Amino acid sequence: MSGLNLPQFKAQIVQPVVMAMGQGGDAAVNLLTGTALAESGLCYLEQIQGPALGLFQMEPATHADCWANWLRYQPDLAQRILLLCGLTGSPDAGAMVWNLRYACAMARVKYLRSPALLPVANDAAALSAYHKQNYNTAFGAANAACNVGLFQQAIAA
Repeated sequence: MSGLNLPQFKAQIVQPVVMAMGQGGDAAVNLLTGTALAESGLCYLEQIQGPALGLFQMEPATHADCWANWLRYQPDLAQRILLLCGLTGSPDAGAMVWNLRYACAMARVKYLRSPALLPVANDAAALSAYHKQNYNTAFGAANAACNVGLFQQAIAA
């Protein structure tokens, strides 16, 4: 499998997006970078035999829920995301396929909705567990123990 260059993805997409959102920090950057690795291997823009979209593999229903039940009550952040991503109005979930910034921003929004504090930035096991609990959920296919190595790669990138 081939995909995007991990250090470039982390430095050119993830870090600038979370900083521009005002939701940065090493823990957020490593969490999001690891999430993209765990969800798509930085390869797949659409889930194979499933509805999830973008490198962060967010389902359209989750995307819609983030807008309807969270971002609509966070108008400053919503506007910041739209400006950052060159979008207007209410973006379709399909934008996560072609707009890497938008996909990253929406993944960060999904995590922001969790009341749990982010783990420390360099704890791959804790980041993987956080991803499983707060992004993939108990019903998702991710395996926190198996994904620790991916989060370690994200930290090292």
